[in-house]
Amino acid sequence: MGLSVRTRGGVAGAGLAALVLGGAVGCGTEQAPAMTPAAAVARAAEKTEDITSLRYRMKGEVPGDGRVEAEAAMSMKPQAMSMKITMPDDPEMTGPVEMRLVGKALYLGGESMAEEMDGKSWMKIDASELGGAEQGFGAGASGLDQADRNPAAESAFLTGSDDVEEVGTETVDGVETTHYKGTITLDEMRDSLKDEDKKTRELREKSLEQYEDMGVDELTMDMWVDGDDHTKQFRMQGDADKGRLDMTVTFLDYNEPVTVQAPPAKETLDLAEMMKELGES
Repeated sequence: MGLSVRTRGGVAGAGLAALVLGGAVGCGTEQAPAMTPAAAVARAAEKTEDITSLRYRMKGEVPGDGRVEAEAAMSMKPQAMSMKITMPDDPEMTGPVEMRLVGKALYLGGESMAEEMDGKSWMKIDASELGGAEQGFGAGASGLDQADRNPAAESAFLTGSDDVEEVGTETVDGVETTHYKGTITLDEMRDSLKDEDKKTRELREKSLEQYEDMGVDELTMDMWVDGDDHTKQFRMQGDADKGRLDMTVTFLDYNEPVTVQAPPAKETLDLAEMMKELGES
């Protein structure tokens, strides 16, 4: 039971990590046609500091795991997240997996998990109760690690690129946007952190470490920004050790209420309690 659940946790975690790795990269604005692409990128990056919640969907390919489709909502204050993810190329993932982050606890659920958990349809992973044991469960470690990270704020990485250009005006989901494109290396990303505060540096260093683990050295980013200086959509592409990363994220709304509830206790298997029972036996 433990091995199978661990595998599924890792699969879901891989998709989540890939999503939050790229971040939502902000771009320019239509309100200042004389503004250079680089200046427009910097202005839009500042806009992300005011984001308190967001909803988005993603679709693409993750190196080593294949196709990924997901829809998510997250709140930064208070911290909460809900995501439904499907990875059709992974044989261990026979259906959608749902993640819910409530406080410091991450819940993993899906019909395919019930057979492995005595009929329970959710697993609770609480890092504060596990003392590091959650590292063996990919989704638990990844999901909890992403709790305080605003994906849109990673737009600041693009300000380190020296080849940002404006592609043109395009409509995305019925919204008129300005399309920007640029490339950036991991070294340039790291250099861009020098003037950030300690917390921001630490959070973005985690993203850089994940890119390094994937074997990505450079990313090509396409961004579509609406008239409010918010990223409506972005695409990131890069070559990795186990294949190509190609992910498109479309933002559905910003700063709207996000409520995430914990699953019913009777449907939940608590990993900390299970580990305790195993230790006593």
